Amino acid sequence: MGGETMTPPSFTSEEESSVDQDFPVRSFSSQKPTLVRDDLRMEVEDGKIKAGNVLLEEFDQLGPQFSSSLEFEAYNNQRLQVYQEVLQSYDQLRVRSMSLNEAKNKVLSYIPGAWIENVGGMKLSDYDVPETTSLLLIGPKGCGKSSLVNRISRVFENDKFAPERAQVSYNSSVGDGTYYLQEYMIPRGSASFCLFDTRGLCNDSSDNINMIKYWMKKGVRHGELVVRKSDDSNLRRRIKCKTRELGWRSCKTRTVNFVIFVVDAVAVLKSMEGDSPAEVQYMQMITRAFKCPCLSFKDDKPVLVITHGDLLSIADRVRVRVHLGELLGIPPTKQIFDTPETHDPMTELAIVDMLRYSLEHADRNLPHKNWVKEKVRKVSLLACVYLLAMLGAALVAAYMKRWTMRHAHKSKLHIDWHDIRHMWLED
Repeated sequence: MGGETMTPPSFTSEEESSVDQDFPVRSFSSQKPTLVRDDLRMEVEDGKIKAGNVLLEEFDQLGPQFSSSLEFEAYNNQRLQVYQEVLQSYDQLRVRSMSLNEAKNKVLSYIPGAWIENVGGMKLSDYDVPETTSLLLIGPKGCGKSSLVNRISRVFENDKFAPERAQVSYNSSVGDGTYYLQEYMIPRGSASFCLFDTRGLCNDSSDNINMIKYWMKKGVRHGELVVRKSDDSNLRRRIKCKTRELGWRSCKTRTVNFVIFVVDAVAVLKSMEGDSPAEVQYMQMITRAFKCPCLSFKDDKPVLVITHGDLLSIADRVRVRVHLGELLGIPPTKQIFDTPETHDPMTELAIVDMLRYSLEHADRNLPHKNWVKEKVRKVSLLACVYLLAMLGAALVAAYMKRWTMRHAHKSKLHIDWHDIRHMWLED
């Protein structure tokens, strides 16, 4: 990765055992095979979540229905390979963490449009490059969007004890949260790129989609109040009063250049293993919002960040990434980044890699300038006019040729009749 020579990954016996338990080798009979999985019973102790494999039960949510044992075996082997690739990515991240400062400097040296892929003869001047690249954070309430802003800021300011820039909601069950769009320049004082912290998604999918569509179409502005149709009257009254206290903020509206989608790894794992309405609803909320067409840039889906992985074992974090990759249709090793609540080089590098991926894809999807579009339109219009002129000339030429032939034919008939009449008179 990145031109470096990778050492073979090493795994503990516990991790290897987890692979075998997640993807057991089974003998197949002539009957239709059944896909199986580990059913985890979650136990909470001292704020840590311990997961144990307690039983295997049938399920049909992670894969298609199979008509033969060979199809199931092929699918099972494919999932095993993906699982192992994700597991190896942690070891590769550990090796690459030696070059953390180099990776950070590449992101710090970024300027909007610097990583545009010049294809088809296009130049930087042909693109509508923003003065600041805007990355929009989207995710359920309490998933850790504000915490991620603080951690990103600390990574690039080299200060683990810097005060928090974003207000963090520690209790997602109450009304606390981000009700105003918040813009954060990374790092402070820079103008290259910024993060926009947003209000969390709710259980009303239509509200989520409408909110996302508005941001993607109209842009985002620091301090803008976010009110949903599903908000009750008391909440509306409270946040509107708060708005009057804060006063009017004259801030620039920015176009969203790319989206960072944030989810809670613990909540995802619970939803994978549970069937309560709340657990099922959580995954439905994530899926519908992530697959909203307006979030994609030229079919380029958002990057996905999973948080709170420090509360899970490495095996469970791998399972969450594999599951989300299958559910959302994105590669778990390239487009899903695991950022646990820890302060170590591996986590910092994962954050840096995620930002570099986001900025590269933001540049890749920059729109063409209006004058380029106008130039293309004028060229197309001239081409149409030229074709119409050529067609008209061809029609005129064909008509003239036909008229000439008809005139010549009439002249010949007139001459022939005159000759016949002259011969008749002589006789």
